[in-house]
Amino acid sequence: MLLALIVTLYTISAIAMCTASLVPTVYSFSDGQVAALLRQALQKYLPDPTCLYPTSTAFTLCLFDFREHTLKHFFAICCAVLGLFACELQAQQPAASSATTEQLQQLTDNKLKQSMLLLQSIASREGTNMLPLYQALLRGQLYYIKHSMQIITVRKIGSIKHYNALFDDTAIAALPSNKIKKIRVNNKIRGFLRQHIAKLNLSAKDPEVRLAALQSLLIKLTPDTIANIAQLRLSEKNHQVQQLMDLALTIDRALNNRLAIEQVSAIKKLQGSLEPQVRNTLTSLNSTKSHPSVQKAAQQALLKIEQSTEFYGYLEQLFFGLSLGSVLLLAAIGLAITFGMMGVINMAHGEMIMIGAYTTYVVQLLMPNLIEYSLWVAIPLAFVASGSVGILIERCVIRFLHGRPLETLLATFGISLILQQLVRSIFSPLNRQVASPAWMSGSWEINPVFSLTLNRLYILAFALLVFFALLFILKKTSLGLNVRAVSQNRDMAKAMGIRTGWVDAMTFGLGSGIAGIAGVALSQLTNVGPNLGQAYIIDSFMVVVFGGVGNLFGTLVAAFSLGIANKLLEPSTGAVLASIFVLVFIILFIQKRPKGLFPQKGRAVE
Repeated sequence: MLLALIVTLYTISAIAMCTASLVPTVYSFSDGQVAALLRQALQKYLPDPTCLYPTSTAFTLCLFDFREHTLKHFFAICCAVLGLFACELQAQQPAASSATTEQLQQLTDNKLKQSMLLLQSIASREGTNMLPLYQALLRGQLYYIKHSMQIITVRKIGSIKHYNALFDDTAIAALPSNKIKKIRVNNKIRGFLRQHIAKLNLSAKDPEVRLAALQSLLIKLTPDTIANIAQLRLSEKNHQVQQLMDLALTIDRALNNRLAIEQVSAIKKLQGSLEPQVRNTLTSLNSTKSHPSVQKAAQQALLKIEQSTEFYGYLEQLFFGLSLGSVLLLAAIGLAITFGMMGVINMAHGEMIMIGAYTTYVVQLLMPNLIEYSLWVAIPLAFVASGSVGILIERCVIRFLHGRPLETLLATFGISLILQQLVRSIFSPLNRQVASPAWMSGSWEINPVFSLTLNRLYILAFALLVFFALLFILKKTSLGLNVRAVSQNRDMAKAMGIRTGWVDAMTFGLGSGIAGIAGVALSQLTNVGPNLGQAYIIDSFMVVVFGGVGNLFGTLVAAFSLGIANKLLEPSTGAVLASIFVLVFIILFIQKRPKGLFPQKGRAVE
């Protein structure tokens, strides 16, 4: 890019001078004459060119008989300064020594044992300028051209192979596979490469790179590594990197210090860390023939680490329970409206969830380059799509079956089969994968044994947001007032002038639309398929019945209670038995309290 800028300014300068009827004179210079000549040109226009220093690059420079004109002076100065900078950049580029170049050529025809020795020799002599070599070897991307013995990298992106020079990444024309050969490595060489790359990355500018390098080095701390970490610790400014460096130095002191009192002091500092390498270190100190005080301190530290690990394990199960509860809440909250307030046993509720999930899939097909924003588009579209289907079902089927729950159950079950087959005909019976945006990927690592996945955190927050939004609609809007009036006493509401048919359609559409939003959330946790909704329909009914029919707050409590109970039982009983125990508990609970945790109150309830 810099070379292109130099050429551009140089061309503009030449055009400007040609328009001024100046005839250029071409001179050739080499080595030290370049800097002297450029200094002379700059001293005429710059008062203090001491910031410039000589280079040793030969090139051809066009000098012109400049007149005293501001524009021409400007172009001359720009060309001279950029020329010096380009020369200096080229002069500062790291180059491998002749011995290293020779050893690189030997990599192409040596055995693996000799390759290890060559790499160790190169690593002892060279610095970060060899990182492209180490990384290409580690990734299995290092090749050489048979006829010229030139070392190149071959990267496969998708179905296309890209051929580049090793160090400057210059593109090379595609080569047939019989013209190149791969430079082989084994696990021993890979381990050495990982360690050496991590050592080089300790001096990287990015703190994240330094952290990753330290994590890799903790696996195997050598005396050279410890000395390097101790030296870099003096100038390290990032707090997290400082902590990990101190941890590495403390591990070394616990393992290699000859004084037992120093080892015990180091062990006491390590007992608060949950890094896997700390546990391995303490285990080795406890099992080897160490001083009795060292062994006792190691045992106490291991016991404290086990207790902390167990505590964070329970926290992780609690988080998974809340995550499952948020999914159950999203799936059941729409059913709490259609079943709890309208009294309609909607067996097609799972298919409303499925429609929302497929809406997300279609939106991503239409926005392949805007995955980051696709969910924000899919949420309202899924609500509209599922809500419209729900209104259509209510207007065409449900309104003719009021007061007949068995016929309603059979009719909605038939509709669910129709919707499943329709989706199979349009999208095929195969599951479809919905991509997660980058901001929902990854996890929030609290410590080495406890991390929270971002997609589940977002879905938990989203479920609570939907719940409170629905609560606001039912409590603070005219639609909510009409829904509550019709659900409590349909005849009285009709006598008061409320259009009960319109309220039924809007209520069923609202419940179905919220189920569609649940489908958007579920598409980020599992694959989208025709049977997606069937996995949640039974659990949704259990949540609604357990919490209390028609009570949204009961639905919230029941969803999170069942989710947490299920996840706490899973480690000891397994997923299937945990679900069975939860189902048995709900059956026994309903026998005792048929109206659920929070039954509706009022004269019309009876």
